[in-house]
This record gives sequence, structure tokens and C-alpha cells, in this order.
Amino acid sequence: MSCESALTPSADGNKKHMWKPRTDFAIMKCLTHPLLRKLLSLSPQCMPGGLSHSKGPILSPNWSSWRQSCSARPGLVTATDVVNYWQKVFETNGIPEARESSEYIVSFVLGAKTSLNCKSLHTPLTVVQQEQIQQLSSKRLERMPVQYVLGEWDFQDLTLKMRPPVFIPRPETEDLVSLIVEEESQKCEKSSGLCFPVPDPHPVILEVGCGSGAISLSLLSRLQQGRVVAVDKEKAAVDLTRENAHRLQLQDRIHILHHDISYGSAKQLLRWGPLDFIVSNPPYVFHEDMASLDAEILRYEDLGALDGGDDGMRVIKTILTLAPSLLKNSGSVFLEVDSRHPAMVENWLQAHPNLLLALRAVHKDLCGKPRFLHIQNQHR
Repeated sequence: MSCESALTPSADGNKKHMWKPRTDFAIMKCLTHPLLRKLLSLSPQCMPGGLSHSKGPILSPNWSSWRQSCSARPGLVTATDVVNYWQKVFETNGIPEARESSEYIVSFVLGAKTSLNCKSLHTPLTVVQQEQIQQLSSKRLERMPVQYVLGEWDFQDLTLKMRPPVFIPRPETEDLVSLIVEEESQKCEKSSGLCFPVPDPHPVILEVGCGSGAISLSLLSRLQQGRVVAVDKEKAAVDLTRENAHRLQLQDRIHILHHDISYGSAKQLLRWGPLDFIVSNPPYVFHEDMASLDAEILRYEDLGALDGGDDGMRVIKTILTLAPSLLKNSGSVFLEVDSRHPAMVENWLQAHPNLLLALRAVHKDLCGKPRFLHIQNQHR
């Protein structure tokens, strides 16, 4: 999948796109092989009337009559039929990622997560399954993001509940988690060649803007002795993080706060003492860019989780100002930012030398854009 795809981070790096495909390549080959596609394509008798030649959007597809027509032929309504049908409906209505949206919904109803194997493609669907697909697809026709339509989404190795308006975790943010895990591992290796005894067996982490809990819970899953303080200003986000923590049985190692951080927040955030890491995927979209975001975002997601103010750094500056009073000596801040921010943040830190924070590294995303900052506390 190229970086230009709307399913991956955009070339300009804004928090604009919603998901990435996770379809197995073998399955994609099955779907794209010309002969197999021809064999599996819908027959004219099973195409909804006028769909391919419709002059206007199909707001209420004639799904019922199409299904009845196909039901006259036992076993004809397969996963492939339904995927193709809803793809055409989505395309006619201008829904982005029409094929992927259709595949995700059908896969979800069939219990196959986000991909269908070749056997599933031929499986006849029950009436109940067809109705479930219709209900979910109708939501997608309203430009609801697939994550909200399905009510769940995978992040790293975790399946998380999703619901509007809580911010949907983007695929590139998985790299932010990996950077922290890697840093903790390197810290351990430097202290002991065998990593035993563990020099800091209980890393304490603060996440600012926890949303669904994706970052915090992934870190707890990968750092078995870690503890997290997760903060969000929105109650809906706090509630969803708490729900996901309980579902994943990680609630004992996370303290979730409904709190809007400010320059006076330090005391409330030190529940488990000084921090090893502060992590955040903060609102970083420049305010002037907000109007150009996709309809899915503007209609359904919490725009406060995206709008970073005029320079995209409103929350970033607050985090960095608080960091010295929260971090252990040599503790680190990891941030996801706009591709324009690394130089801006470095200049800001140089203008505030009293903070004793240094930009240690800038890491790129899958599209080669500077996306993640590692900032270290220089207090000794």
C-alpha cells in the first residue's frame, strides 16, 4: 500500500485518515486474480436494478428485492456477492475506500475480523447475516468511520472498543508505543548485560489524552510490570479507556483521570511518584487545516482531540512545561507531531533553556515524514 493511499498516513502527515488495511496478501491475491474475480463477480440477475447506471446517489439501496432475487438460487448470496454489492453502493454514494469498507463490514459479521479467506468468499450468508451487513453498511453510508460502525478496532495486538466521539487511534501511532518499549529495553540493557536484576522493574508512564486507551493499554500489555496514569479532558474518553482496561484485565495497573492538564497539574499526575516516560498523541493539527479534514472526522470525532491551535502546539507546550516537574532524571517525553513540528519544538526548547529539556531524536513514520519526537530531561 503506497503512502498516497487514503488508508495510510497522508503525505502531509495530518491526522486526516482513518485506518489502514490489514488484509492478508494471499487473500488479496485471491480477490484480485482476474479469472477468479470474473468467476466470483455478480451475475446480472443479482445486481440491484439500475445500480451500475444510476445517475444519482442510492440513499436507500433496494437490498430487499435484490436479496429475494438471489435467494431463488440456493447458495448464490455469498460473501463475495455482498462485498461487491456494497462496494458499488458505496462508490455510487461517494464513500471513500468503498471496497475496503465493504470487506471490513462483511468480514466483521462473519467473525473474520478484517479479512476473508478464499473459503469464506464462497460461503452462503444467512438472512440474519445479510440484515446485519445491511444495518452496518447503512451507517457507513452516513460517512460514519468503519471503526465506529463496527464498534471495535485492533491496535497492536489488542482489540479495543470504539465509539464516537472518542478519537480513533491511527495506525502510525503504534510506532509511538514501540519507541517507548525499545527505549525501556535499551535502558535495561545498559544497566546490566543480562538485564537482571531489572534496574527499574516498574516503569511509571503518563499518557496525556488517552482517548480509547490504545497507547496506555498497549504499553501495559508489552511492559508487564509497568504502571500508567492516563489523563483525558473528555469524560467519554475516560469512560472508554476504563471500559477497555477492564475488558483486557489491565485495570489494576492503570489510574485513569478525568482532567484537563494545565501548568498546575503536577501534583495530581504524580500518583505513583516521578515518571519514567510521558507519552502523548496530542492535538497537533494546525487550526487552519481543520476545515480540510475528511467528513468522517468532522462529523463524528472529537475535534478537540485534533485541533492544536494556531501553531498546532498548544498542548505540546503545556506538556513540555510540566515535564521537568514530573520526570525522573533522564526521563523522556515521546510525542507524535505534525511533520512541521520537529524544528518548531527544537526552537521552542532553545528559547526555554530553564526547562533543561533536549530534543534527543526525531523518528519518521512509514511514509518517511518526521512524526515522533524523543525529548529527554537533562536534570542531574
